[in-house]
Amino acid sequence: MKLIAGLGNPGGKYAANRHNIGFMAVDEIARRHGFSPWRRRFSGQAAEGRLGGEKALLLKPSTYMNESGRSVGEAMRFFKLKPDDVIVIHDELDLAPGRLRVKTGGGHAGHNGLRSIIAHIGADFHRLRLGIGHPGDKRAVHGYVLRDFARSDHAWLEPLIGAVADEADLLASGDFATFMNRVHLALPGRDKGQKAKDKD
Repeated sequence: MKLIAGLGNPGGKYAANRHNIGFMAVDEIARRHGFSPWRRRFSGQAAEGRLGGEKALLLKPSTYMNESGRSVGEAMRFFKLKPDDVIVIHDELDLAPGRLRVKTGGGHAGHNGLRSIIAHIGADFHRLRLGIGHPGDKRAVHGYVLRDFARSDHAWLEPLIGAVADEADLLASGDFATFMNRVHLALPGRDKGQKAKDKD
């Protein structure tokens, strides 16, 4: 079984924030793959289903970003999962908007959701980093991630979320290279004859 946790903050006021791109991604995965209705579990909202041949639990922590690890840890312990069974989808300031990378292990790079998860389950889980760009000034980061995506962002945001959901079978199976390549090739303006060449 795979646990796929999208990070964000609960409540309508945060729903369209850049920080909530993880929630947006798991919502779309649930919709496109016919998961069960969301219900309150593990200090969050959870939905069950299958991705390819893999049983999967989608999770949206309701703890607010800074305590995301509490929710992820509860679900992981309940299903007796290992960190290698966990995929966390989150916003990434250090990637350009519309870019993505899958990374296993490492630090939190100042992301409070990752910081909390590392504190609860260790660092050896997988991360799907969805680029939102950087405001250019560290002092502006807090306000930037807690603001809604701009109208112009939807030109890349909706295709990105849709492609992530469409290729979620590959994400769950651990074929991260093919997953990243297919998502990149599905995005507007990508050269269909080239493989994605993003670097960390």
